[in-house]
Amino acid sequence: MDQVIDYFQLHTGLSSTSLNRLFVSGVIILMLWVLRMAILRVVWRRTENIKVRYQWKRTLSFVIPFLGIILVSTVWLHAFRQLGAFLGLVSAGIAIALKDPVTNVAGWLFIVFRKPFAIGDRVQLGENTGDVIDIRLFQFTILEVGNWVDAEQSTGRIIHIPNGKVFTDAQANYSSGFKYIWDELAVSITFESDWEKAKSLLEAIAAKHAQQFSKAAEREIIEASKNYMIFYQHLTPIVYVKVRQEYGVTLTIRFLCDPRRRRMMENQIWQDILVEFRKQPDIDLAYPTRRFYNYPAEKG
Repeated sequence: MDQVIDYFQLHTGLSSTSLNRLFVSGVIILMLWVLRMAILRVVWRRTENIKVRYQWKRTLSFVIPFLGIILVSTVWLHAFRQLGAFLGLVSAGIAIALKDPVTNVAGWLFIVFRKPFAIGDRVQLGENTGDVIDIRLFQFTILEVGNWVDAEQSTGRIIHIPNGKVFTDAQANYSSGFKYIWDELAVSITFESDWEKAKSLLEAIAAKHAQQFSKAAEREIIEASKNYMIFYQHLTPIVYVKVRQEYGVTLTIRFLCDPRRRRMMENQIWQDILVEFRKQPDIDLAYPTRRFYNYPAEKG
């Protein structure tokens, strides 16, 4: 062992004390790595739940490095005391030079402790919208929805966003607090159509698909009102009427839906609308048209 130490002293110029500290530090890091792998292997064997596996992996990615820093720091504590003043000056310079990374770490602390969103939430930050799938020290990751895809369905792209963006960009959380969103479908019919009958049909269709969310939404609002000033007078589906002089009467269905089922609900509602309107001879869907009138010339 002494020969090994002498060999490294000769080729590195380090003292025996420093070499011992390096050796102990290496052993600590190796043991922590083995511990992490052992824990993950046990978790992988005991559960196939993707979310549980991910939570364990993510938790260990924070806990193991933290333990490593603490344990290795105790080994080098005496050396750190001697370098304290020097490191203080260096850290000030690093803070200025690495402004963005430091801001991202501050953003990570804000996300972890203030919890504006969590893994699994659907959020919008600036122009990016998606489901949060990972949160790390410098950035968080979302599975993008919307963009060129209609009704905010997944695009398949993964977007990495710097944590510091939480301080500069407006945030919208689809999942926190009130877990439903309002959606609207506009149905236009001709002036000659029986708009009252059409309105009744749309109310029945909306109730069929969206009424189920009203009671759940009431419970959500009661819970959310503990933290936010959220109040809605009506949570049941409703149909609004508006005359569009260009081509007819527009009936707008307003209803609550789960953000992740928005397109499915729109699809189901539209299918029922088309089926029901096809049965009604006095209801016709409208679209932009032009009418020309030919008046005979008046005789003098």
